[in-house]
Amino acid sequence: MDVAIAGAGFSGLWTAYYLLQARPDLVVAVVEKEFAGYGASGRNGGWLSAEPPGNMGRYAARRGVDATLQLQQEMFRTVDEVISVAQSRGIDASIRKDGLLYFATNDAQMNRLKERVASSTTWGWTEDDITLLDAPQLRDRVNVPSGIGGLYTHHAARIDPARFVRGLAEAVEALGGTVYEDTTVTAFAPHALVTDRGRIRAKNVIVTLEGYLSRMPGYGRRMLPMNSSMIITEPLTDEAWETLGWRGAETLGDAAHSFTYMHRTDDRRIALGGRGVPYNFRSSFDWDGRTNERAVAQLIERLHSIFPATATTPVAHTWTGVLGVPRDWSGSVSFDRATGIGMAGGYVGHGVSATNLAGRTLADFVLGQDTQLTRLGWIDRTPRKWEPEPIRWLGASTLYRVYGAADGLEARSSSGNTSLLAKAATAVAGR
Repeated sequence: MDVAIAGAGFSGLWTAYYLLQARPDLVVAVVEKEFAGYGASGRNGGWLSAEPPGNMGRYAARRGVDATLQLQQEMFRTVDEVISVAQSRGIDASIRKDGLLYFATNDAQMNRLKERVASSTTWGWTEDDITLLDAPQLRDRVNVPSGIGGLYTHHAARIDPARFVRGLAEAVEALGGTVYEDTTVTAFAPHALVTDRGRIRAKNVIVTLEGYLSRMPGYGRRMLPMNSSMIITEPLTDEAWETLGWRGAETLGDAAHSFTYMHRTDDRRIALGGRGVPYNFRSSFDWDGRTNERAVAQLIERLHSIFPATATTPVAHTWTGVLGVPRDWSGSVSFDRATGIGMAGGYVGHGVSATNLAGRTLADFVLGQDTQLTRLGWIDRTPRKWEPEPIRWLGASTLYRVYGAADGLEARSSSGNTSLLAKAATAVAGR
């Protein structure tokens, strides 16, 4: 076999897709424990954005400023590339490119948005890419009653991730690839995947397990499997939507430390997510994605505080996904020509777009091509491992409690400064 891929999420499927696009003669297999898109790829918040999958300063320190600037330009292009593939392959995933909007509800949050705009220019963003909004401009797009301003970029689209990943799996098989579902990868080695159904030998082995990498022997501390939970409402009434003033399909997020993200669906619902209960002891998680009751309560409370008009709208469904977080909170792509092993992951919540760029990059590596993609700022990075338990659990659990406390302090303060609690938490976390 030419290429064996562990994980039928976005990263693995994009890699297979671009390999088969370039070389239809290749024998490519994608191996998945459950079914395509079962993990984070089918459970995320539906943001296809150009935000980088990590700390740009760290990328620049490792690979240089030029390679990091190019990474951002590729992220811009990736948004349109994903949309183009959906159109050419007939994948109906409710895609609308109406941009990304962050809103602030206090001066500290607004000042952070201003800092984000200022720092983004360092990495190639221009006034045409990103802009600040005052309160009236924010209300023109979405009426957040407590909102005092925001930040907007057109480099983003709303997407139904589960429908897209299933459509992508079908596209891979239409190109001649094979997706082996209900097959568990238990280990990987040079030129081989070990599964519960036997060993697959291949010239190249691509590992795209994201948060599930923590289940592989020897990789328990490489990725922290972080829970991200979501709720989705029943359809809102016409009166509620009129009150919200949310007429477009902007993806929407707040500027709080305990970050909340959301989008409006085609069938008039609001899907909202957040960290909830972010980490379980010893990297355990509910494989089936059942949502912790405390997380559900927190997300419902957050929805009602942002949009009081939703107070009488029932929640229809909840779910949880597991994303992979490296110790330096920055994603990466790597390939070892000697062993034939390629890896990608650690997208820290920006994987819907970053996975496409990772898949194109891994395809270039496998094909032996030295391209602009194989020299980007996130190539060949190996951050240090996460701390052993119970330090890891104590740190991760405390982090979001501290962020929540910091949000409360900022809401009550008139200083406009980011809370010292949040600054300390961020420094300890290494973000």
